[in-house]
Amino acid sequence: MRAPIGIRITSKRKALAISQVELARRVEISPSYLNLIERNKRDVGGALLLRIAGALGVEIGTLTGESEHRLMADVEEAFADPALLHLDGRTPDIRQLVAEQPAAAEAIARLHRAYTEATANADHYADRLRNDPLFSQLLHQILSSITAVRSSAEILEDVPDLDEQQRRRFRGSIGREARSLSEVAHTLIGHFDQEASTRRSASPVRELDDLIYQRDNYFPALETKAHDLRARIEQHGAFGEPTLVDLLSREHGVQVVRSAGREVDAFGFPGQYHFNAATRIMWFQTSAMASTRQFQLTRLLVELSAAESLECEIASPILHSETAKRLGYRALASYLAGAVVFPYEPFLADAEAVRYDIEALRQSYTASFEQVAHRLTTLRRPGAAGVPFGFLRADPAGRLTKHFPLPGLLLPNTGHACPLWAIYTAFRTPDAAVRQIVRFTDGSRYLFLAKTAARRAASFRDRAIHTSVMLACDVLHADRTVYTAGLDLADEQSDLPVGPSCRLCTRRDCPDRQEEALAPGGGQAAVRAPLVPREAFDQ
Repeated sequence: MRAPIGIRITSKRKALAISQVELARRVEISPSYLNLIERNKRDVGGALLLRIAGALGVEIGTLTGESEHRLMADVEEAFADPALLHLDGRTPDIRQLVAEQPAAAEAIARLHRAYTEATANADHYADRLRNDPLFSQLLHQILSSITAVRSSAEILEDVPDLDEQQRRRFRGSIGREARSLSEVAHTLIGHFDQEASTRRSASPVRELDDLIYQRDNYFPALETKAHDLRARIEQHGAFGEPTLVDLLSREHGVQVVRSAGREVDAFGFPGQYHFNAATRIMWFQTSAMASTRQFQLTRLLVELSAAESLECEIASPILHSETAKRLGYRALASYLAGAVVFPYEPFLADAEAVRYDIEALRQSYTASFEQVAHRLTTLRRPGAAGVPFGFLRADPAGRLTKHFPLPGLLLPNTGHACPLWAIYTAFRTPDAAVRQIVRFTDGSRYLFLAKTAARRAASFRDRAIHTSVMLACDVLHADRTVYTAGLDLADEQSDLPVGPSCRLCTRRDCPDRQEEALAPGGGQAAVRAPLVPREAFDQ
């Protein structure tokens, strides 16, 4: 959603008793142009917005209202729920609700989140009860055991002339069936405990998202630790794979091994690398690229050298469950490794110098497109921030597998995004960057940049599966990047109309819609006949 930047500028200017003419003079624009900005008649961003923030003595986030964006997105998703479809146009102004009643908006968002998780759990278990063959088989085993025990017990009770040998036989049968019944019951309970544990995994991921969002994806203590670790590494030699291998061997007894085979980690997952803590061996498949080896060696080093710093960060009360803490530890270890590979000040300076050209940056730092994109999303230091980017990654099936939120941009947490987004378009042109200027229904505009990458095949039989990575930034900052070269950012007619996902998009006339809209006033509430997916007619 577009933040009312003009109103915020006006309010702050008046609070400081600065005239419009004086502020215009300080930021080197005309008073008439500043008047248009304050009336929200002109977009403002990039260097000009930074100058205005500096002249008013505030952080840029104060003017863009970033702290409210996540809450507005959550409330919008709540009102798009099917349970609220029949409000008959009485949906409140979400921006006004968040601005005037933030506590009520937060309550709506939390209640919707709890409702969604409870409904998902109920649906899941109902489906399991109906369709799980294992559940049905276990119930039949329990019923058979109970029947056998009851039958034997009734014989012992109702037949008085049984000899001792017959009584021992029936008592033995009861004992065997009781033990079998106990084992089946334990199996059934364990089965559902495992399912419950799996189902709870969605909540820990959301907890981690909340931590990252609250901290604006910037962790000062880890940045300081990264600076110290980088300096210590460079005392042993130039930063790179040879120095990291030597340091891991001398300080932590780790041996780095490479082979062409396929191995699995302690959890049974195959991959191009894994660390065996028992044998102190870091294994890489020979197909692993130099950027992968360098980053994973750095990550292993920070996990072995800075465990205390990572534990301190995941002690946040936002991470309630042990699963969330485990996911948080892995995510923050990657954050710390990225901060070591890409030191904050030099990397930001290099990014600004090449106008955020990711290809140029990856060559300078022996890194992959995804690694550079990751680090760009963390350049949020107050007073020394880079372009604020959001991040998405998708697999070939279109499922979103990783995301870092961007205030104002409604990124789906799971599932699929809008099929028109560059993250999917990039699959059509592997290894070539795809850029888009997109416009959402609320008028907000963003620069989308996406590119696919594939894990290098280890052999003829190995499959190189592509993934797509996308960066997104508000169009107000797009002119700071190389990716707007040749584009007229003022021409909104050339923007690509998109939505967050088909379910949350209100563009009922979109020819690429795959699902019926759930927003009040659209889709089910406005169309009598069910919407048939377009592909049903494609032959």
